[in-house]
Amino acid sequence: MLCVSTDSLWVRASAADAADVAFWVAVCALAVYSVLGRVVDRQPMLESLRRHRLPIVAAGLLAATSQLAFVTAVTETRVANVVAIVAAVPVMAAGCARLFLGERTTRHAGLAIAVTVAGIAVIVSGSVGRPTLRGDLLALVAVASFAANLTIWRRYPDMSRRAALSASAVAVIAVTSLTASPFSLDARAYLAIAAMGLVFNPLGRLAHSSAPRYAPVSEVALFTPIETVAATVWAALFLSELPGPVTVVGAVVVLAGVFYGTVAFTRQDG
Repeated sequence: MLCVSTDSLWVRASAADAADVAFWVAVCALAVYSVLGRVVDRQPMLESLRRHRLPIVAAGLLAATSQLAFVTAVTETRVANVVAIVAAVPVMAAGCARLFLGERTTRHAGLAIAVTVAGIAVIVSGSVGRPTLRGDLLALVAVASFAANLTIWRRYPDMSRRAALSASAVAVIAVTSLTASPFSLDARAYLAIAAMGLVFNPLGRLAHSSAPRYAPVSEVALFTPIETVAATVWAALFLSELPGPVTVVGAVVVLAGVFYGTVAFTRQDG
């Protein structure tokens, strides 16, 4: 999530159109997945394609939807708005896991999610709908797709992450190629997109898609609000988008929930 938290920074730093950013990030990420994807796969990609054809397609389409919606949202509203809404992933993911996997949320994870939701409510109370409702709604689409995908990653632990994420990249390229002008950008845009597409975004996605192999969806999702806090910090440091007092208070509450749901409870068990 720390890797993915830089996405909004790179999108803004590029100052490029959302379609151009999404196109090039997908092209770069596709190259990274082909090289590093085998590290996180438990079986050959072709074998996984035969065994998990429909889940791979579903995961790819959900990941593509999440990526496109997120990038577009960042270009249409404040970073703080988008990442505050992203923090809702734990609630949505726990609901999806309960509905489709019958995966019960543990007491400590449930309490941590409740604390996290309280922090989200504080943040969102002063941001949703400004400056554009469209951007906020796109952020919600991104969050819902992201949360649903966690359930697929959990349900099929042996499914090739490389295949699903590559399918996502191909889908994004196909959609954005209709409107993108990828060869009209300046050097600054290409450098920002290269940082996002060759390093931070694909590495974050490979790691996060693999996490549900080792922990329940509700607990993996608890790490998502880290993006909310980290991305807000990047926006403040490098984009001069300073969060207001309400956002800061909400971020502290979110961190408290994540800390309890992960570090504190783990030490208690030990």
